[in-house]
Amino acid sequence: MNPADEWTGRTASALQAALRMSNEGFAAHLGIGVRTVASWHQKPDLRPRSEMQQVLDRAYEQVGDAERARFAKLTGTAPAETLGDPRLHDDPNIASALEWIDQHAHWSPGTARRAVAAKAAQLDTQALRDRSTRRSWVTQRDTADALAAYYGSRTGEHGLYTARVSSELVNTSILTCANWLDLDCELRPASDRFKVATAQPEADLALDERAATAAVHRLAESLAMNTRLVNSPLYRALDLDIAEHQLAGSFGTTHFVHYALTLDLLEGELVDAIIAGGPPNLPLRDRYLPDLASVLNVSDRLCAGGALALTAIARPADPFRGEADYVLLVQERSGNVLNAARRLAVIPKGFHQPLTDVRRDAQIGATLRREMEEELFGRPDIDNTVTDSLTADPMHPTLLSEPMRWLMQKPGRLRMETIGFGLNLVSGNFEFASLIVIEDEEFWNRYGGAVAANWESSTLRQYSTTDIELLTELLTDVAWSNEGLFAMTQGLRRLAEIGGDRVRLPTIEWEISE
Repeated sequence: MNPADEWTGRTASALQAALRMSNEGFAAHLGIGVRTVASWHQKPDLRPRSEMQQVLDRAYEQVGDAERARFAKLTGTAPAETLGDPRLHDDPNIASALEWIDQHAHWSPGTARRAVAAKAAQLDTQALRDRSTRRSWVTQRDTADALAAYYGSRTGEHGLYTARVSSELVNTSILTCANWLDLDCELRPASDRFKVATAQPEADLALDERAATAAVHRLAESLAMNTRLVNSPLYRALDLDIAEHQLAGSFGTTHFVHYALTLDLLEGELVDAIIAGGPPNLPLRDRYLPDLASVLNVSDRLCAGGALALTAIARPADPFRGEADYVLLVQERSGNVLNAARRLAVIPKGFHQPLTDVRRDAQIGATLRREMEEELFGRPDIDNTVTDSLTADPMHPTLLSEPMRWLMQKPGRLRMETIGFGLNLVSGNFEFASLIVIEDEEFWNRYGGAVAANWESSTLRQYSTTDIELLTELLTDVAWSNEGLFAMTQGLRRLAEIGGDRVRLPTIEWEISE
């Protein structure tokens, strides 16, 4: 039986709200007229006839746990601690996020859970989907232009990265400098030399009311949209010493919820401001990343980020496709990822984070090898959003996928380089733009059919390095993420130098905005 002894207009309307349905949708769901549903809103004390009581009983019996919890909240028939989506109580990652909000907002324990439950009960999932669609209409150039207007284009030797593709200029939101471009840095221990200065979490961060409210809203929306949230450790940049043929500096650690509930909120705030038009209102950006000096001062702020790579795989000549070339892989990010959702990007792309060895995994090459296994070769056991792993060494040679094992067996089969570095103004992330080249044609013959993107991609496209026209169109597509376009243009520049007869690419030159 439902929590009310007898259905009234008020409790029937509460069931409709818990199901997040319009009058028309609720009427169709129950198989009754729209006017009847409207009358329940107009007459909350009305007690429907016995036949309608049975209809409402059956509807209530069929709802899920989340809807049942929302109904209890709306009718006041459950204690506060039992309210809301079951993940508020059962998911340890959500529990970590709630505890993090309480701690940093200086709230008493349980306050964030109640706030998130109340907000989640008010959300309309269709409205959130519509907002996601509107956000996807904001182009890469819109974002880059808005950030240039907010920050300006240059400070000292650092400026916004621009690529000139043939005769067309493409702007990005990547803050970089001449010393951070065309690095041609092989991802081997001799040149990939990042260290871990500390594995301890960062100093305490105090959330004011606005920042705490934004964190609550993000968590409530994640629950409503069933977005994957895993509180895994991330590296945070402390010191950067980057030059041609060398990656050096130091990292500390943080946890994903810190990033997801602070700096990662800046992208949505910015895109919504662009959609609204007029003078932008960006209070979170004003708080967390107010100027270019704060962007560059990575040691005094949370600066997470990752590595992403253009993957080029040698293919032999084919009687149907044509001459020998490299196949280039480009993904469209799915709507279930937290950043760059529904944007074009190179693949693999992932956060720089440790698996089990905090010091060894600090190398950028370690992240790219892991992401190859996860995003290209389908190893779910190293995807912490899918499963927990208690393996001591997930990248041990005996655990590698067959394609990766084949690549690692013989020197020269796999080439990995970082070819550019920058700080992305969207969320302040560090971006290691890289290039992965598989030189041996035999790989494509053996394993081309085994290359498949994981849940983070909605589509996976392939392009040939001999198709100048399509590559030019691709580079000027406004659907790119800014970091994806940065990695794509820098990767193609390097591939033009080393690819030999397999490569006929459009001319690409970089510029630093003035």
